[in-house]
This record gives sequence, C-alpha cells and structure tokens, in this order.
Amino acid sequence: MDPISDMLTRIRNAQSAGHKTVDVPLSKIKAEIAAVLKREKYIEDFKKIGKGVQKFIEISLKEPSIIGEMKRISKPGRRVYVKAADLKPVKSGFGMIVISTPKGLMTNKEARKAKLGGEALFEIW
Repeated sequence: MDPISDMLTRIRNAQSAGHKTVDVPLSKIKAEIAAVLKREKYIEDFKKIGKGVQKFIEISLKEPSIIGEMKRISKPGRRVYVKAADLKPVKSGFGMIVISTPKGLMTNKEARKAKLGGEALFEIW
C-alpha cells in the first residue's frame, strides 16, 4: 500500500471520528509532510515517539479542523510531475498542493516563488 495515502487516510478518519490525535508510522517523507502541514497551520503539532522498530509520528489535530478534503495526486502506479510555471492556486488560494522538489517538500506557492517543479504529492483544502 502507498504510505502517503495511508497517512492522509488516517488523518481524515481521525478527524471525522473527532479524535484529537492520530498516530502514523514514522518515515522521513511523512515527517516532512507533517512539518509542511504544521507550517501551513493545517495541524496543531506533531512529534516523533517510540523506540526501536516501533516509531510513530503523533499528530495533534486542530479543533475545529480546517481540513476539508485531502486528495492524492501522484500515486505509485502513476507519478505526476509539474513545472513551476504550471503551478496554479488551489481553490482560489484557500488550498495547497504539496510538492516534492529537489530542495525538499514545499507548497505550490513556495515552489512557484522558488521557480522549482517536482512531483505533486497531494492537494489539501
């Protein structure tokens, strides 16, 4: 299964169930995604917990949640790459696309400003 889709699904399900936190298995890409979501104020906070093989990211969700929908763009079977010039605002600027660029993960606004393209991971609004 796709680990990024799994992370988005866990966040979506925890939010709809009214949970304040959600645990996601730890990986570098998931920690970077959580950092972008925190920087853009979609989540309250996150922290890495656990030892050895059992490591998790504990994500604290906002009350009330501002995440309306999250949609995966690039999938393991179909990668989607975008150029900096092709990056458009999501939902009239109220949403964002998380893009994996050569300089790390960033939002569509940051990537357009830095004139960087990359793999469009998912959009959130």
